[in-house]
Amino acid sequence: MQRVCFLLKVRQDRLDEYRERHAAVWPEMLQALSATGWHNYSLFLREDGLLVGYLETEDFAAAQAGMEAAEVNARWQKEMAPFFESLDGARPDEAMKPLTEVFHLA
Repeated sequence: MQRVCFLLKVRQDRLDEYRERHAAVWPEMLQALSATGWHNYSLFLREDGLLVGYLETEDFAAAQAGMEAAEVNARWQKEMAPFFESLDGARPDEAMKPLTEVFHLA
């Protein structure tokens, strides 16, 4: 199982709304994530907007490709894009660049 961690930055003025949106993620989005191999997926949000994402998957590239093909993902990403800083024209899911793991205690 591959462990993936990534960072994004939520705009300071949108933190409360971002939390609200993730308290009620669309059921079809949750189903698509599960169906495409996203497991133990968590998002952690710091008060300054730093967002830390973590997930486990058999193959991150395949999991991303599966979501890319899901119609619900296109709608979700379009709605979520305005919440983030520094996307440089990318969708939030395209800006998820995995961090390099340097230590793991099993």
